Amino acid sequence: MPSKIRTILSIGCLLTLFMFAACGSVATKKGFYDPIIEDLHRDDFNSAAQKIETAKAKHKFGEKDRFLYYIDAGLAYHYASRFDTSNQKLTQAENASDELFTKSISRAALSLMLNDNVLEYAGEDYEVLYTNLFKTLNYIDKDNFEDAFVEVKRANEKLNLLEQKYREASHILNEGSLGDTNRVEINYAAGKVRFNNDAFARYLSMHAYSADGKMDDARIDYDLLRRAFSEQPYIYDFEIPKVKYSSPDKAIVSIVGMAGLSPVKEALNLRLRTDKDLNLVQILYTDPKGENPEYGQLPIPVSEDYYFKFSIPQIVSRPSYISRIRVYADSVPLGELQLLEDVGLVARETFEAKKTLIYLRTVARCISKGLAAHKAKKKADTGGVEGWLKKAAIDAITDISENADLRCSRLLPGKIYVGDFEVEPGTYNFTVEFLGQDGAVISTTEIKGYKVLKSGLNLLEAFSLN
Repeated sequence: MPSKIRTILSIGCLLTLFMFAACGSVATKKGFYDPIIEDLHRDDFNSAAQKIETAKAKHKFGEKDRFLYYIDAGLAYHYASRFDTSNQKLTQAENASDELFTKSISRAALSLMLNDNVLEYAGEDYEVLYTNLFKTLNYIDKDNFEDAFVEVKRANEKLNLLEQKYREASHILNEGSLGDTNRVEINYAAGKVRFNNDAFARYLSMHAYSADGKMDDARIDYDLLRRAFSEQPYIYDFEIPKVKYSSPDKAIVSIVGMAGLSPVKEALNLRLRTDKDLNLVQILYTDPKGENPEYGQLPIPVSEDYYFKFSIPQIVSRPSYISRIRVYADSVPLGELQLLEDVGLVARETFEAKKTLIYLRTVARCISKGLAAHKAKKKADTGGVEGWLKKAAIDAITDISENADLRCSRLLPGKIYVGDFEVEPGTYNFTVEFLGQDGAVISTTEIKGYKVLKSGLNLLEAFSLN
């Protein structure tokens, strides 16, 4: 076989290997979630928890993805009413997030060429928030109000510190590394955080305070819940539910219904075009039919003109079949649950601050890689088919290594509904029906022999994650 043909074949084989390696290291793995989601749709929560453990044993969750394992395992165990195990996993998720956020930001600053998929995943802020709120539910289910208060307090503290958190992250990225020769001068500035008061957190603490006899504190949380709606209409863009935490004559039974599944991340595919004469970087949508083909512009000095693709994550809702939730006590209608929290709106709002940093860092990385690729292609341009293949390999590897980081929890609920009903103290069989758009019953939860007390917290949960 002639040496030139052997060289061309070798380049082709190397290109194939590089492409497989690039896909494996920088692409988000999520296909193994499919059978887990099917279990959730069937309300088979124990099976979902077991499949997550099996996925962990088969190394579907890497060490850099341990936050995802902890939070999704914790959620599955909560749905399965295994509250102690759920608390253990959710605590590990919270600890991992605290450990990994600064570490991953620091690694990103030290090496601009690192794709976000190879960094440790510290969780999105809404995911970390719900680790505390689901731990609150776990403690309430165990009648442990003291630890429930601790978790709600931690959730509220995290919301109050979000802006400071991303100011510090911006500072770390702006500092960069003095030894990073590929660094592109971009001013990192996080977006404004507009979320500091979570209605579901206020609802839980309101009821916990009331059950503990702290009525003044319960009233304060009731007022804060109402303020969450009035001051944050970009998150709570629906009518405030009618909630109550006390009754002069009867007992209050509170039902929390969770429906659908939370949003996921999908790739927004863009193209980057540089203009060295104008010192301008133009970002374009890849869809040629887009009414506005330009996504944005950045005034950045560049030494070469080039054009290639990159991706950033965006929050995309998953549709739910559930439109109404109806509650019965001993076959007598109590009423319907009302929407308290749209997890998708919370996810989008809390992602905004971080999204700016992701976008700017991705652009900077693409520029650096583009310049490096341009230099490599000049060096590889030996002429003929061999030179063309070398340049094609460089282009392919540069392109395929730019995948958006799509890691996220896939087991959080999509919407949280609540209802507070006045009933006589006693023992009841409760039925919670989840209805579709056409009024058909999609799923039913039955809670038999539940003892409703005049004092204390009577809180029940029902799930239909369809």
